[in-house]
Amino acid sequence: MSLRNSKHSNFFGRAFAILGAASAAAAAVEGHRRPRDRDLRTLGIEPGTFPGTSKL
Repeated sequence: MSLRNSKHSNFFGRAFAILGAASAAAAAVEGHRRPRDRDLRTLGIEPGTFPGTSKL
């Protein structure tokens, strides 16, 4: 695999991870639940600063 293909696959992999985390976080918020820490971190949100958290 060339370096160019590797960069493209990394980009698409990261894009799908962000879309998946955004979808999961949105579903959790709509269901009146707290999103998973992993999804928040993927979206660049520090879990401790998310409203409704008991972890500080």
